[in-house]
Amino acid sequence: MTAERACLTLVADWPVRQELFDFLAEQTDLISGFTASDAAGHGRTARLHSPSEQVKGRADRVLIRMVLEDAAAAQLLERLHTAFHGAHITYWTTPVSRFGTIE
Repeated sequence: MTAERACLTLVADWPVRQELFDFLAEQTDLISGFTASDAAGHGRTARLHSPSEQVKGRADRVLIRMVLEDAAAAQLLERLHTAFHGAHITYWTTPVSRFGTIE
């Protein structure tokens, strides 16, 4: 039987982007890679840090996704809680029924 997989999604403030990338790149025992893209945060809880964000009315964010085993996702979240305590990184997991590469 194979381990269950999940897609772990992280949403973080733009200023912690590079530090988060570096941290994730070091977690080779849990993840083999990740995909990142720019995002815009909207809503009551979106913290607008810069004057630019205040003018735009949205917060600059980075969105990171990775597919990994459920147990690895739990371990990675524990490490993130320790390393980025107070960074207000939003996360969620979703089940992955299929995962592969088309070559």
